[in-house]
Amino acid sequence: MDLLDDYLSTVRAHGALFAQSIGTPPWSLRFVEPAPLMLITMLRGDGWIVPARGRPLPLGRGSVGLVLAEGSGACTLADRRETPPQVFIDADNLCYAAGEDPASAGDHFKVGTRTYGAADGSDVVVTAAYSMHGNVCRRLLHSLPGALVVPHEPQFAPLLDLLATEIAGNRPGQQTTLDRLLDLLLVRVLRSWFAHPDARPPAGYLALADPRIGPVLRLLHRHPDRPWTVATLADAAGMSRAAFARRFTALVDRPPLTYLTDWRMTLAADLLQEPATTIAAVARRVGYRDPFTFSAAFKRVRGTAPSSLRHRQTT
Repeated sequence: MDLLDDYLSTVRAHGALFAQSIGTPPWSLRFVEPAPLMLITMLRGDGWIVPARGRPLPLGRGSVGLVLAEGSGACTLADRRETPPQVFIDADNLCYAAGEDPASAGDHFKVGTRTYGAADGSDVVVTAAYSMHGNVCRRLLHSLPGALVVPHEPQFAPLLDLLATEIAGNRPGQQTTLDRLLDLLLVRVLRSWFAHPDARPPAGYLALADPRIGPVLRLLHRHPDRPWTVATLADAAGMSRAAFARRFTALVDRPPLTYLTDWRMTLAADLLQEPATTIAAVARRVGYRDPFTFSAAFKRVRGTAPSSLRHRQTT
């Protein structure tokens, strides 16, 4: 287990909306209410991602883009960044042409299973929409820009080839196959992105490679309920307390116990959303002996009492 596994534990496609759009330039698709996370890839031709905020990004053949649209508004995909929107796509993946009433949205451009546009078009773009849940997931997404593109890499080729084969199919298990392909492609894209010199990985991600601090981070993520102290963590790293604290803070950008508390509260925020759980049970699972100490820590870090979060989940 590592940090990326933890961050993606609640990012799992289930019935993801896939669409294969085929066209010949000029073409432009405007996503009016895009999903919180949308994965985009060009199977043929070249295009552009034009996010609501930030600069347009070129999307070459075989490259993969991510758009984080939560709170960011509409997003456009086009053959060129200046091409005006021709087709609008709403939150239900229904389409209407520019100049038409949005109430007329439907499958007007559908030419096959999950396929839209013109069957003989030269360009093919595939989009897949994720539904995102949980504070652990948001911890990861907050480290990403509103839109990003990872250029074609050899590791993407077999996944994209399989995606091209499966997306237009209608065989038993098709949706599950596509969902798992999407999960795998997302992990590969994030792994490549976080290796980019301009990326800002979440706290601790790059420290995983450190022979001393990496194993300690894995321990904290695997066993957040243990009564960790700087001394016990330093012992696990085989270092003195002072040297460990300095090295951890330098690599993770925060002191070890601050990191641990942040991680515990992130986990707790998700656990509190489970209908059958109690505050006392959540407290124990994240390393607090009693719910009062936990509640005080949660309110200090998250700005709200766990009882308030529980109340919102049950009403």
